[in-house]
Amino acid sequence: MTLEQLVEEPKHLLLKSISGSRAYNLALPSSDTDVKGIFVLPQKELYGLTYTDQVANETNNETYFEIGKFIDLLCKNNPNILELLSVPEQWVLFRHPLMELIKPEGFLSRLCLDTFAGYAKTQIKKATGLNKKINRSFERERKSPLDFCFVTDDNGSVSLMVWLKRHHLQQNDCGLTKLDHFRDTYLIYHGAEAGGELKGIVSGPLANDVQLSSIEKGAKPEAVMYFNKDSYSIYCREYLEYWEWVEKRNEARYQGTLSHGKSYDAKNMMHTFRLLTMAEEIALYHRVIVHREDRDLLLRIRSGEFEYEDLMRMVEEKMHRIEEVYRRSDLPEAPEAGLGEELLVRIREKFYYE
Repeated sequence: MTLEQLVEEPKHLLLKSISGSRAYNLALPSSDTDVKGIFVLPQKELYGLTYTDQVANETNNETYFEIGKFIDLLCKNNPNILELLSVPEQWVLFRHPLMELIKPEGFLSRLCLDTFAGYAKTQIKKATGLNKKINRSFERERKSPLDFCFVTDDNGSVSLMVWLKRHHLQQNDCGLTKLDHFRDTYLIYHGAEAGGELKGIVSGPLANDVQLSSIEKGAKPEAVMYFNKDSYSIYCREYLEYWEWVEKRNEARYQGTLSHGKSYDAKNMMHTFRLLTMAEEIALYHRVIVHREDRDLLLRIRSGEFEYEDLMRMVEEKMHRIEEVYRRSDLPEAPEAGLGEELLVRIREKFYYE
């Protein structure tokens, strides 16, 4: 089953709804329209060797879950799945009569504390990660191990690049040997008296480590050099993460983040508060409220009206309150055992045979 096949054969659809910001009552003029739904695999494919659990378009703005995966996620109190069952009627594009068998309130449990609040914490991490990336950029040209090497000099040290320039030397005319008993510490040699073959401190511009040369026994070193390999490894990882983020980021959303001047992803932060509030409502009212009446507050967060530190304090206070609400709630620990499987079998039997 592919998305194209599902579009061409809509008889396999159980549900198709507008989701995301429009269903949440949080849409802006620039907001995309997201669509989610549920389908049933053709019987032949279900019994065959391949099982398609989900289909989507390239941007994931349109996603459909096979009923088996949907029920499995429903039993785990997945936020996206519970929201899909509770989308306001005005946003439901198609609903098969079999969907009446699925009662979301019958699956709500204390797992929602972990799933909704846990998902909210991932949004906080995303917002915090963007904060770090905005405040620490990397030049396009990656640094080399040479930039993380230091040479002893009188009673202190200087960078290798400064030392080479001061002594009118090129790195490829030098050679290294390990200094025993000292981690990542080397002796630098230069000149014919070193003997052997001087390979250079690094092999070339793409090198990720320093290299050793064969030095004649008794040769006198020019200096002692330390390669801060740990710092270089951290730099390489953060450099790669930064430029992958630059290439993949939503530029319009990023510029919007810069425009409010708070250096955090305000959209992720808005969803953090939405998820936390929905988690609290589930414990209090035993239902999932998709349409947000707290739109004004959420859009104020999205517009960057609050300082990052203030939002973090608000999140912490909200988490303490939610945990107390769940402590007192009469929600079951988890959905009733066997409920999901029984429901799945009924839906498949009715869909295929009636």
